Amino acid sequence: MLGLPLPAREGAAVIFDPERVAGHGRPLPRPPPLAKPLPRPARTTTCWSQTQGPKDATVLSRLTSGVTRAIEDAISETSALFFDPVVRLGVTGLSRAGKTVFITSLVANLLSRSRMPQLRAEAEGRIVAAYLQPQPDHSIARFAYEDHLAALMGPEPHWPESTRSISTLRLSLKVKPAGFLTGLTGTRTVHLDIVDYPGEWLLDLPLMEQDYASWSATALGIARRPGRAEHAGPWLALLDETDAAAPLDEIRARDLAARFTDYLAASRASGLSSVAPGRFLMPGDLEGSPALTFSPLPKPERARSGSLWRTFETRFEAYKRLVVGPFFRNHFAKLDRQIVLIDALGAIHDGPRALEDLRAAMAEILSCFRPGQSSWLAPLLGRRIDRILFAATKADYLHHDQHAALAAITEALVAEARSRARFRGAETGAMAIASVRATVEQMVSRDGREIGVVRGRRADTGAEAALFPGRLPAEPGALLAPARSGAETWLDAAYSVTRFAPPVLMLGPDGAPPHIRLDRAADFLIGDYLA
Repeated sequence: MLGLPLPAREGAAVIFDPERVAGHGRPLPRPPPLAKPLPRPARTTTCWSQTQGPKDATVLSRLTSGVTRAIEDAISETSALFFDPVVRLGVTGLSRAGKTVFITSLVANLLSRSRMPQLRAEAEGRIVAAYLQPQPDHSIARFAYEDHLAALMGPEPHWPESTRSISTLRLSLKVKPAGFLTGLTGTRTVHLDIVDYPGEWLLDLPLMEQDYASWSATALGIARRPGRAEHAGPWLALLDETDAAAPLDEIRARDLAARFTDYLAASRASGLSSVAPGRFLMPGDLEGSPALTFSPLPKPERARSGSLWRTFETRFEAYKRLVVGPFFRNHFAKLDRQIVLIDALGAIHDGPRALEDLRAAMAEILSCFRPGQSSWLAPLLGRRIDRILFAATKADYLHHDQHAALAAITEALVAEARSRARFRGAETGAMAIASVRATVEQMVSRDGREIGVVRGRRADTGAEAALFPGRLPAEPGALLAPARSGAETWLDAAYSVTRFAPPVLMLGPDGAPPHIRLDRAADFLIGDYLA
């Protein structure tokens, strides 16, 4: 039992005073006062009266979300005083960034810790134990850690299947306090709840601020750009044969949605990153539902109820209501820390257009973490996500003398959004990492000079291969400037990437995969919780 005085009593009722319980003279956070009282609803069964409309409901929803978030923050802060702290770490990134491998290696290395010297709590000998526990949220799939680890460390190692939906895993660490308290108090437990979700889902955030007409116009303009038009050809051709003002034809609606989805998939396969709506490529149990059976349309001069345009407009709003809103409200808004994994090397290999598309996609993604005060998401986030790490993956594809250049390119890719996040109170960092080191370094002689290369097993053949992907420029602008100006190819350099397989590892039952800077990433993300 806690040795706390009972709360004050007034008659037979127990009065809970959170400020007295919290102690230290520090009041708990309270929701900001409303600028004006809420309108009194009419006596009706709906959420707004006949004189009010959806816009009023949206304002009311934002106010309610803000109050709810403030209450949840207060409860969280009070609970942390009496119960084991919980840190919710979001792991995201676009396709090919390596989310599944990152989580698997992070958990394996936190359980073993033999390869984590840059995690300060481990270096100081304060982590007593680490173990997996059942996750507290029974409505979300458990991250298949054991299956993914077996894929990486089996007799024939291979990369695990990529993220297709949201999942979570709880890892608990018993730690001793830092500093002079080390010998005075016992151990405490910190729960790390890791939340894995596709970065493509974050690309849906701008949809919440758009209506169907503006989204359609923007999406059609993007589809006709060089580098995308060839992928969008079959869909655009079908649009030319479609009358958006005609009555709904479900067969035509399904064909349009299918060709639009094929265009998004082809764009992603070619190295492009902006592929919203994100759930079209990862439909899950919504596959075939009306909420995913629509596409952008050219706006007709007039569209009656029941027309293809009006039907797609309704389905677009349903997608926002049923897919986008619940994800941000139920999952994203509850995160404390975030790592964004970036396959910068892959984008550089795919050319200037792919790199610029990645930069634009990252700007959209990062707007989620510190939205403007007018955004519908702002009341949901409250004080959440106070530390964000941008990590360029696959650092093992480069000799270590190029890691600094890769980190600098990553920082430049997210510079504008990163400065906004810092301005709004979030601490940010950037580094180059490899969740699983699949290569070894060596020096080779070429044209009379020594160059650093990496060697590993090719993923397609299993044969040993050496790779020199090209010399990254010391100044990121040498890549970003031509990418932003619309260059089709790199003029004075060529970059290539060979996909390596995981290394064949001979480790004991408590072993963990080799990595590059995974311990530093962990220390940035959760080190203060372990102090």
